Amino acid sequence: MERGSRGKPDPMASTRSADERPAPLIRPPQLRTGEERSASRLELFFDLAYVLVLAQLATTLAGDLSGHGLAVFAGLLTVTWWSWVTTTLYANRFDTNDVVYRVAKLAAAAAVIGMAASAPDATGSAATHFAACYLATRLLLVALYARAYRHVRDARTTIGIYLAAALAAAVLWTASLPTHGALRYLLWTTGILVEAVGPLLVTRLGGNVPLHLEHLPERFGLFVMLVLGESVASLAAGLHATHWAGASIVAAVLAFGAVAALWWSYFDLGGAAGKRELVEEGEEPSPVADAYVYGHLPLILGLSVTAVAIEQFVLHPEGGVAPPARWALPGGVALYLAGVAVVMGGTAGRWRAAWPWPIAAIPLAVLAGALPGVLPVVPVAAVTAVLVATVLAGIRAQRRGAMRTTET
Repeated sequence: MERGSRGKPDPMASTRSADERPAPLIRPPQLRTGEERSASRLELFFDLAYVLVLAQLATTLAGDLSGHGLAVFAGLLTVTWWSWVTTTLYANRFDTNDVVYRVAKLAAAAAVIGMAASAPDATGSAATHFAACYLATRLLLVALYARAYRHVRDARTTIGIYLAAALAAAVLWTASLPTHGALRYLLWTTGILVEAVGPLLVTRLGGNVPLHLEHLPERFGLFVMLVLGESVASLAAGLHATHWAGASIVAAVLAFGAVAALWWSYFDLGGAAGKRELVEEGEEPSPVADAYVYGHLPLILGLSVTAVAIEQFVLHPEGGVAPPARWALPGGVALYLAGVAVVMGGTAGRWRAAWPWPIAAIPLAVLAGALPGVLPVVPVAAVTAVLVATVLAGIRAQRRGAMRTTET
């Protein structure tokens, strides 16, 4: 019998249930898609490492806003995003939160920090370091899936597909370590593509192992929020560098309107519509979930390019913005809107679900940024006006019932 502070029997001891006892430090993985879950503190901490990579890539792109710089940025961001996606898909089904899983997740975060440290020269002298750090995230993922394969027998077909894809990717990235030039990047690209086939195969051959359809959109929404945070940081950095020049303040205010409209159009409209379709589809893997996952790649790329472009316009509101930077803003917004359209149309199973909102806004965003012979702040105002109009049109469609979302 447990006793209180004065040696008397504790009347609450007999009412304590087994659920109140500390969980075992080590316990086998299990399928956790049938219980209520939200993003864990460990997942939020893990995401901080990706903030570092995003910041480093954005800084590097700002120093080389050319066609080559944009291509390198897009490639490295895709690698980073895929690293995050694969760990998120594992956690969505098999996050056990025991000591083994926590140590593996923290080790992966350390590897991502290494990716951030090498990102500014990931296609130069630090390429081997970047590849080795990414490879470490693959090896840790292989170990987690191997552990799950041993313990979660009902999901072995699904786990086996993910395990094979991660192993193949690890082999290709390992092979890239001693190579140089085009061969190295070919191996990197092939490694990403091979692993990207995994979720598609699971949808068709994985034995209907469910996803957690509340946890998944929450995690993707948090990643979108991280990228939007880069746009806010760009505004602050631009104002600081120009010592609060009047023209820069005007550009920053206009650009903040664009960032706010981007946030609104995802979390209340396009992203919320995709989330509703995802939840209504049911738990079994389906092309709907694939469209939701892969549609976020152009969306994230567009937001990231937009963040870099915004800082350039705040830094040079009266002129001096190079042509690639001028096109980066409308191009990034157009790419973002295309990603939203893929999420909406793909999850609904029909492209008409994204017409006219937001597809009709894509050419308008490009045209707004193509205004010739004007101050740089004018394209910013024009793009912002297009985005605000897009939000208003989306709200109208939502209120009329033409767009079904999880928000009201």
